[in-house]
Amino acid sequence: MNSSKLEVQWSPVHSNKFITWGTEICLYEVSELKDNDKQSCIKISDTTVAQLLATNSSHHYVKCVDIYPQSEPDILLAVGQANGKIVLTTFGPTAFDSLSLTGKELAPKHARQCNAVAWNPADPNLIVCGLDKYRTDHSILLWDVLKSPSVTDRTHHHAASQTDSIRPLSEAGVSETTHSLSWFNNETRCLIAGVNNKQLKIIDFRDSAKTANTTATKAVYSVAVNPYNVFQLVSHVDNQITIWDTRYFEKPMLTLPQSRQINKVLWSPTRHNLLGSLQKDSAVLYLHDIQHSGVGSGEDAEPGALERMVTPWSTPGNNWTGINSFTWHPTHTNRLLTISPQGITDYTVYERVTVNWSTRSHLVWNHATKALKYISSSDNVYKALDDIAILTKRRALVDYGLIPELSQNGEVAENETLKNLWQWLYLSKSLVEDGIIPSIYNYHPGVRTVLRLDGQNGGNGLFMKSELINRPWVDIGSNHTAKIYRSTDRDKALQLCGWRFDKDSNATYNNLFLERLEREGQYARATAISVFNLCLRQAIDILNRGASKVSMASNLHIVAMALSGFSEDRNSMWRELCLKSRSQLSDPYLRATFAFLTADNDSYDNVLNENGVAVEDRVAFALMFLSDSKLCEYLKKLTVKLKEEGDLAGILLTGATSDGIQLLNRYLEITGDVQSCSLIAIRALPGKFRQENQVQVWIDSYRGLLDAWKMWNQRAHFDIEMRQPTTDKPPQQVFISCNFCGKSISAFMQNLSRSRGPFSRLVNNSNQLKISSCPNCRKPLPRCDICLMHMGTPSGIRALAGISSRNDDDSKLTEFGNWFTWCQTCRHGGHTDHITHWFRQHTECPVTSCSCRCFSLDASFNVFVNST
Repeated sequence: MNSSKLEVQWSPVHSNKFITWGTEICLYEVSELKDNDKQSCIKISDTTVAQLLATNSSHHYVKCVDIYPQSEPDILLAVGQANGKIVLTTFGPTAFDSLSLTGKELAPKHARQCNAVAWNPADPNLIVCGLDKYRTDHSILLWDVLKSPSVTDRTHHHAASQTDSIRPLSEAGVSETTHSLSWFNNETRCLIAGVNNKQLKIIDFRDSAKTANTTATKAVYSVAVNPYNVFQLVSHVDNQITIWDTRYFEKPMLTLPQSRQINKVLWSPTRHNLLGSLQKDSAVLYLHDIQHSGVGSGEDAEPGALERMVTPWSTPGNNWTGINSFTWHPTHTNRLLTISPQGITDYTVYERVTVNWSTRSHLVWNHATKALKYISSSDNVYKALDDIAILTKRRALVDYGLIPELSQNGEVAENETLKNLWQWLYLSKSLVEDGIIPSIYNYHPGVRTVLRLDGQNGGNGLFMKSELINRPWVDIGSNHTAKIYRSTDRDKALQLCGWRFDKDSNATYNNLFLERLEREGQYARATAISVFNLCLRQAIDILNRGASKVSMASNLHIVAMALSGFSEDRNSMWRELCLKSRSQLSDPYLRATFAFLTADNDSYDNVLNENGVAVEDRVAFALMFLSDSKLCEYLKKLTVKLKEEGDLAGILLTGATSDGIQLLNRYLEITGDVQSCSLIAIRALPGKFRQENQVQVWIDSYRGLLDAWKMWNQRAHFDIEMRQPTTDKPPQQVFISCNFCGKSISAFMQNLSRSRGPFSRLVNNSNQLKISSCPNCRKPLPRCDICLMHMGTPSGIRALAGISSRNDDDSKLTEFGNWFTWCQTCRHGGHTDHITHWFRQHTECPVTSCSCRCFSLDASFNVFVNST
């Protein structure tokens, strides 16, 4: 592409045509990109190409161009030149030739540069041009192209008569320089002009000798009228964009300073109040969304502007020199063209989407410019988002985490990991309560705590030295033994893992646990645990029973046959074949089983690092077969790994300690499940850990969620459970305050002596404490609307009945019948006894002239109506 084409302009009436111009004017047509496009087409985007239709190179020193705004099949251009002439031209023969418009020239009296040319959008026969200054001549000329003679006609007339025949319709701007022009869309004779580097002038050609309005400013370039608001203008100077309102023309309504000199500013013809600006030597376009003041703002409040940058060229080359010009598409929303020495780009500015995600799982966002899209949690599209809040709300409705028996909370969690965790919490608490694992303050110690590796429970970080036992295999008829490490701490830790290590070495493994695994279909896991406990025949029986029930029967039969051929000989063919075939097994427990049977020199890495095996089973295996030093190192590495992954199975190692809090926090970062973290904290963590700042953040966040969802019952049960281990009485949260001082009228009464007090209005009548004024400021309390006595005195009905205060409820300061009660709408009220008696016969307020139907507003009224 010729680098001299430095301006671009969409046709205002042809949605698929645009022109570029510099030393020559070119006409292009835009079409969709196809595989068979000709090589002459220029690719201007990923989906569109531009084909050169025609070139007009007969005009030199072109300074400005405007396209005829009338809807015609052909394009007519008004070309402003350096000598001040306006030439009407086309690209070849057109329908404009019959109107004698093609080739017509509109020349000023004196030659000077034409800075601006603009067709009238309301009357397309009118055209205006803005010129440089020349002595006493005008710089703004208005022409009617149908009345002006053509070039060929002028050659036959005398020079003197020629001057009279080409005279413009109207003139303005004597001895001034016009820099830019723009028509008002609602007026056929009014325009705005930037003149003399110091003024913006509104000119009405119906009386061109008189300026309609003017304002002093240096921002006189690229002046343009907002297509959606005829009172709003834009102009610029240097690095400053100014927005004007012609109704308050003394000063700009908004000024937008920029980092570089402004080259061009254009209003978007398809978006309200959207400006595009181009800065010198810039590779980006700047968009300014003018935001007007909202309702209720002060008159002096200025509008604001949201600014953003767009980059039509995603990867500029090394010789990139910046964008030279741009133009908006007349009808396609947010579509524009940019031109640079490197080429033309067809670019669509994508709208910035504003998303609002409500606490009740409703999602709404702006679509295009005139619509909002909305989905709720019941929509299939929303379900694909996998919002943790939906699951959290569903769990809260079934009292997840608040069920008294810990293991039952896992049944409603709808998550296998959480189910295992709650079951472990139940197991660990049971072991502590039964005295199997001694723990004073922590009902959920981890394996590291039991082994005294973390300094908890008075440990020094060194666990008890273990005893090495050569334990024989069961039921294989040989003297082959395996090295087993035993200690009291290891036995306790094994029980935390769910394994029961029998003291009788010849006894089979805990049958109840294995039977449960078989019922759940976990035959491979039951097999591996049996083999790890050296019960080979039991493992083969489990495989045979599983083979008759599951679909992979043949596979389990083969594994059972392979196990039945076990040989302790390290050089046997059985061991060699198992080593080769082990990796082909799909089940991790079966792979771990054969890794154990074929291990060399007590190296069990293939078992301990088998990620498909549950953490509790790997830890239990390590407790049995690793020496003290190796066990310590393995547990340390595994703890770090599980904490980094946020794997809740790591609670088995950390227990309810500070390390456990770190693991829970990492789990929260990954899943967003603040509910589980909060509930585990209040059900499992000791009091000192529950007061940590991080834990309090979880609890406050979950309470805030319940409040946002208006799940008041769940929030109340959560608070009760949270305070259950403590004996602290919650502070008073509701009280009646004085209208004058705002302090509680009952806070002082709780500690007042019945015999004497500092308040003169406090009296003792019939052994009943009465007060009729505020204990703090001594202002009188409101009167009862029925008996007109000050509130705080005994109810008249109860006093007449002669009821004494010396009864079983003597400890109460005030009987219920004397309590304050009032309507939440009209604020009228009185003694509870009086108000209750009144509304047995009335629905309106007892206060004269008050028309409030207090009783009908109360929930008890609906119950009364429904019952009758």
